[in-house]
Amino acid sequence: MNQPTRRGVLASSLAALTVAAENTTPERATHQPSGPAIRISEMLEVNETHKIRIFNQVGVKHAIANVEGELSKVPRSQYRATLAGIRGKFEAHGMTVAGVESHPVPAEKIKLGLPGRDEEIENYIAAIRALSDNGIPMVCYNFMAGLGWYRTKTNIPDRGGALISEFDDRDAEALGLTQWGRVSEDQMWSNIEYFLKAIIPVAEKANVRMALHPDDPPLNPLRGIARIATSAANYRRIMNIVPSPVNGITFCQANFKLMGEDIAALVREWCPQKKIFFVHFRDVRGTKYKFRETFHDDGPTDLARMLAIYHEAGFDGPMRPDHAPTLDGEPNDHPGYEISGKLFAFGYMKGAMNAQNIPYV
Repeated sequence: MNQPTRRGVLASSLAALTVAAENTTPERATHQPSGPAIRISEMLEVNETHKIRIFNQVGVKHAIANVEGELSKVPRSQYRATLAGIRGKFEAHGMTVAGVESHPVPAEKIKLGLPGRDEEIENYIAAIRALSDNGIPMVCYNFMAGLGWYRTKTNIPDRGGALISEFDDRDAEALGLTQWGRVSEDQMWSNIEYFLKAIIPVAEKANVRMALHPDDPPLNPLRGIARIATSAANYRRIMNIVPSPVNGITFCQANFKLMGEDIAALVREWCPQKKIFFVHFRDVRGTKYKFRETFHDDGPTDLARMLAIYHEAGFDGPMRPDHAPTLDGEPNDHPGYEISGKLFAFGYMKGAMNAQNIPYV
């Protein structure tokens, strides 16, 4: 009869422990991230109580507030109190305000270089100071003059009949010029320089990060109006107009992809430089001349891998899914911003991050 050896006993013990571990129900870690983390966010208005409750119920803890409508109703002297009220209402629903999107106050004269832009800039400066006083650390702004984010169709049937949006430059050009006529590229560069030289020093002192959103679509020109936030090279130029830790980027990854950029390479370049302040997480199929939005699990980009790349590059900020399809039973009154498609996107994001041990809050 063979006597057991110490090595054999050890091997048997390890095997038994392995079997026991494999048959033990795993428990999910609930610790708070100690380092950089993705802050799952959604853009909301303070009166959207139903949306706020639903997104809070599925674990969204960070609001990106749309405040322009509220601040445009009051004088500059009331910006601070108005923002305090907005922040308090979100906090009552368990949400922290991680930033504001689009401009905090009207800014069309600034973007077009029209008379009255100096008054808009004074309002903007007051808004930045009021945001700082309320602990709201980021502004996602754009410099799309005359036209905002632009689609030619918003009711294209996709998977199962869900509705997605489309841009086709031929359809856009058929509509002709806007009321603003032709606006040159040189004029747009002059306008953004005027704006940044007035705003960035104030924002830096207030510690409010200014995160420029790409032109959507990143096509220059669009219906006669030049667009300049259309390439990584132009972003580097914009950030160098007034170099500052608060002069940075909203990384709307689908737009950078439509620019023809390597979005993974840009994340690896700009995250270590702490220039990506905010991420719009979405995908598209096509080119900047003609494209369609996609479901988060059905586009050409490996979005799960992109989440890992953001984490590996040290991204530490708010991220929201953008332009989700409209699902059955919803009115499509707000294409890209109905509820059910966003819920699917949040589930996709959280599942992909859990599977890869990516910290998020």
